[in-house]
Amino acid sequence: MSTLVLSPQLVQILEAASQLVDVTDSAALLLVVEQRLDWSRLRDLLSTQTVLIASDDESHLVGVTDHGMDRVMIDVTGLPVHERLTQALLECVAEDKIGPESQVVAAYSGFEAGTVDSVSVLRLTEHLGQLTSRDLRNLDTKVPLETLKVVVDMAVEIGREGREGKPVGTLFVVGDARKVIQSSHSTGFDPVRGYNRNERKLNDGRVREGLKEIAQLDGAFVVSADGTIEAAARYIDASAESVSVAKGLGARHWAAAAITRRTKSVAVAVSETSGTVRIFQNGEVILRIEPFRRAMKWKDFEYEPPSSD
Repeated sequence: MSTLVLSPQLVQILEAASQLVDVTDSAALLLVVEQRLDWSRLRDLLSTQTVLIASDDESHLVGVTDHGMDRVMIDVTGLPVHERLTQALLECVAEDKIGPESQVVAAYSGFEAGTVDSVSVLRLTEHLGQLTSRDLRNLDTKVPLETLKVVVDMAVEIGREGREGKPVGTLFVVGDARKVIQSSHSTGFDPVRGYNRNERKLNDGRVREGLKEIAQLDGAFVVSADGTIEAAARYIDASAESVSVAKGLGARHWAAAAITRRTKSVAVAVSETSGTVRIFQNGEVILRIEPFRRAMKWKDFEYEPPSSD
């Protein structure tokens, strides 16, 4: 397998990127490559800095770890530059190579494919925080974006923190509340019953904290499009006959798929085992979020025929 030498242009870009790492006190230098490079010379050039080498081709990363650098496999074929960088950063956070509040200097092909020609300083809290609005805005729903964001953010907090040190799974069904209630029944105890609408609004931080406390109760929260909790602890009656979810997902996810197939709602399910948040629409998982300490990881979902709960 041939190894390409570092071109004079690449050397200059890497030297500039290395200086930026020092000047900005960044945690690492992230280099997104489209070919295998002379890792020995690259390591010497970048001294003792933390270097992350990312690529969507396994062969491009051969020998990276032998020279004291971290390799990052990404699946970005055909994606625009912004999404390539985002995926690389998310993988770095997921593998604990950098913290979710870190700052990195990235060198990548911004203009000409196959040529590293751009350098950027990326603050992860700002860069990854933009994912929520962008991906939720792509959902085909009449539920306002702000309502979805509040519910998803709360679900991610539940998945990340649990309650009293224990993992918690729960389900929020947002929008088309009347039909959702018609397609469900009470478990016998509704903790939000008797409160007026102003006391059930998710834009109130006290309400959100209260819901996190009772999230471990069986059943789903039903949320109207304006962000009001209409009911809690509801068992979903919608048939799951015409839906399928991935292998290993349980009753909560089947209920989310079933209710979104029957109604025009969006369901947000938190997995008790992993804390993963899955967003359902029309009976399918549209987005998946891995709840890190601060950052959120959004992925397209890969479907498998269900074999067990």
